[in-house]
Amino acid sequence: MSIANTPQALLGMKPEEIAAVFAELGQPAFRAKQLVEWVFAKRAASFDEMTNLPKATREALATRFVTRSMQIAKVTGSADTTRKFLLKLHDGRYVETVLIPANPALYGGKSDRRTLCVSSQVGCAYDCKFCASGLAGFTRNLTAGEIVEQIVQVEAHAGERVDNLVFMGMGEPLANYSNVTKAIEILNADWGIGIGARHMTVSTSGLAPQIKKLADFPLQIRLAISLHGATDEVREKIMPVNRKHNLAELFEALEDWNARRKQFLTFEFILIENINDSLDQARVLAKRARGVNAKVNLIPYNTVEGLPWVRPSEPQQDAFLDVLTKAGVTATLRREKGHDIAAACGQLRLKQETELGIIESPIPAKRITIGAGG
Repeated sequence: MSIANTPQALLGMKPEEIAAVFAELGQPAFRAKQLVEWVFAKRAASFDEMTNLPKATREALATRFVTRSMQIAKVTGSADTTRKFLLKLHDGRYVETVLIPANPALYGGKSDRRTLCVSSQVGCAYDCKFCASGLAGFTRNLTAGEIVEQIVQVEAHAGERVDNLVFMGMGEPLANYSNVTKAIEILNADWGIGIGARHMTVSTSGLAPQIKKLADFPLQIRLAISLHGATDEVREKIMPVNRKHNLAELFEALEDWNARRKQFLTFEFILIENINDSLDQARVLAKRARGVNAKVNLIPYNTVEGLPWVRPSEPQQDAFLDVLTKAGVTATLRREKGHDIAAACGQLRLKQETELGIIESPIPAKRITIGAGG
């Protein structure tokens, strides 16, 4: 079934859009408010649950709209660890979202924060060389409703409220700008999901023009940059986007962001042995981070079967971190979140779609395993 022929997801609609539908149906305005409450506050999974709407109205809505457009196909991990959810979409494709429990050590031993890593596309066109998401190429953008529904599905399954979102799952969020920003508005709204804007982070591989556009977005969301290389020479080895938007263009956009926003920037930096883990890279990274007042998250590479990269030794990781902190940069080193459940973006989806014959394996089938995450 194509996107064009699919009933529209109510989770991707704003109250004014829902009100327009009821006006078209000749229904009073208060019915639209009732539907908004059923969809978002009460999280109704079917029209049958909406008992204060007339049956004829519910039947009319059911011909044009859906309350759910995806289903959970698989969950890996457990309640006290990182959990990965494989979600089957209406067209038979798959995306992933990852629920990450708080690390109390980072929050004075008191935090029960739950972070969800959200996907924005099926596959990815940007072909970062360390990532499984783009191995089978780009299929399509997710709709705003499909983005919002990831949170709704995970909360229902886990029985926990998600209070922190990172758009760091499958896909490049800023290449799906309109759907991602609409979803953020719905996720933030009091009538919607109700997650604070400052608890949402958009991560981009470095689409400089869209970063400048996002700086005008009214909600005070946070921005993370998947940097992974402190010089053009190193970054281009693993991030083809750097050939289109090099570091000079990227940092010009970041300076523009800083001029208009108060939120701190974050640099995500996956450490890959003999690629970007030298102390020279650390020194250049420190200078760049200080220049735009960014903090740095260092992430030791987690193996993706079929890809050639390996993680540096722990002493090398620590030495890299030490260069940053001694230079006055706020930096953290994250280890072992989802390493045993294929938490690297796209791994579980790649295995599922290959086994089902939806896609041909971009790597030898014997090497597509659920072994490690990134």
